Amino acid sequence: MHNIILFIEEENVMKYALVTGASRGIGKAVALRLAAAGWPVVINFLSNKDAAQQVADEITANGGTAELLPFDTSDPKAIEAALTQWEAAHPEDWFGCLVNNAGIRRDNAMFMMSDEDWHRVLDTTLNGYFYITRQLLKHMMPRKRGGRIINMASLSGVKGLPGQANYSAAKAAIIGATKSLAQEVGARNITVNAIAPGFIETDMTKGLPVDDLKKMIPAGRFGKPEEVAALAAFLASDEAGYITGEVININGGLYT
Repeated sequence: MHNIILFIEEENVMKYALVTGASRGIGKAVALRLAAAGWPVVINFLSNKDAAQQVADEITANGGTAELLPFDTSDPKAIEAALTQWEAAHPEDWFGCLVNNAGIRRDNAMFMMSDEDWHRVLDTTLNGYFYITRQLLKHMMPRKRGGRIINMASLSGVKGLPGQANYSAAKAAIIGATKSLAQEVGARNITVNAIAPGFIETDMTKGLPVDDLKKMIPAGRFGKPEEVAALAAFLASDEAGYITGEVININGGLYT
């Protein structure tokens, strides 16, 4: 637990980590891993409160600190209200780490894709990143204490995947925004990086032709959420302070 010292800068002042979409899958694994590294974690979720509470309970059972913060990442008013309420309840604390993980898929061939499926994916995955990051930057930057912003991209955003024009567009845009923002805030000791997972064993990959896809992956398997979380925890650490503007693929060697 020696890392806790790194994240508490003043008496009674704590740097928290906010993980969006943290009730399951990669988000859950990231929340657990950051908590194990000493971060007090705020778990964002949309509707599955029971699953989010289970993540929080697991963190506290292992000696960590966790809170729940529900909001819809596609709704700017809901985001502002939730974060403003949290800030009011924690006047001396702040978010030193943000993991933009929330995202959804609505796959279809483009000529069959509905307006709703296009906009819903971009609103949740891309616009949510913008609304949340913008609000937290207003607190990270004036403090000049540094910060970590970690954006969950995807293999789909790096190389594109058929049937995912909406998802690929959202994730590719996050990659571009990561590189741009890293240059804006680097002088403030804030790093901004993206992680681009390939095929990971989560609910989002259920129903895929697993056996066929494994043949394409040099490692011969899907990745585990914990492997992605380990990379996120490193990027959130002091040791990663000179890494920014990067997109790190974690895909078992799959061609990108």
